[in-house]
Amino acid sequence: MSLEQLDGFLAQAQQDPALADSLAQPLELEAFLALAQGAGYAINEADVLAAQAREEERLSDTDLQARAGEEARRLRSFIYS
Repeated sequence: MSLEQLDGFLAQAQQDPALADSLAQPLELEAFLALAQGAGYAINEADVLAAQAREEERLSDTDLQARAGEEARRLRSFIYS
């Protein structure tokens, strides 16, 4: 139940072609957690959220603004005028 477990799982996935194939497609959080648990890693939702926050902290302001712009464009398609 830590970021180290999640990092270990992702490192194993880079070495294991079957696991890498499973992660190549978008997964629901529950499916991702089940896959990690099946590989022997104790990962929970809080770990995934902490990893996402850690990755966002590493982004520059420019990268964060670009991401926000992409999200805004996607959301605009749902707004009817």
